[in-house]
Amino acid sequence: MLKFQIRKKVLKIRKKNSKDIRIKFEKIYHLLSKTKKLKDKIIGGYYPVNHEIDDLDILRKLEKKKIKISLPSIENNYKMKFIRCSLNSPFKINKYGIPEPVKGKIVYPDILLVPLVAFDNNLNRLGYGAGYYDRLISSLKKRKKIITIGLAFDFQKFNSIPISKYDQKLDCIVTNKNILQ
Repeated sequence: MLKFQIRKKVLKIRKKNSKDIRIKFEKIYHLLSKTKKLKDKIIGGYYPVNHEIDDLDILRKLEKKKIKISLPSIENNYKMKFIRCSLNSPFKINKYGIPEPVKGKIVYPDILLVPLVAFDNNLNRLGYGAGYYDRLISSLKKRKKIITIGLAFDFQKFNSIPISKYDQKLDCIVTNKNILQ
């Protein structure tokens, strides 16, 4: 199956089946708590759209535990930067209709929560096709050691998805039912 066919199929299923399915905070926090000096780390999240797994509850709870959070801001040339912010900070709507922080310090997350359209057993991720996260992950890995955690519904899993040399594999994927590492 080609990437565009997988995207079309999964997005249709996700729209019908994503209501009230959440990943429990405890699953994510259990994974994160294995990280040394978590309070010194910066977590990169995302503002969920198009029936993605909602990570905002997770980010709120991390913020209450005094863990630094950041959210993406889209730039030109299919790049994005992460802005240190609070979920109570002001947001603006970008060209894709996604809220992003209005102001804040540019940061380089240590741990990145990543949305995805589909994934496979080898921790390969399929996004929407523009490569924002692949470019970001590649760039961050050149700067520092990072941990990438994909968030998805169990039904988004395929035995195998097509990949290119630019696609970035994730460190783990947490679904509403499982953790793949």
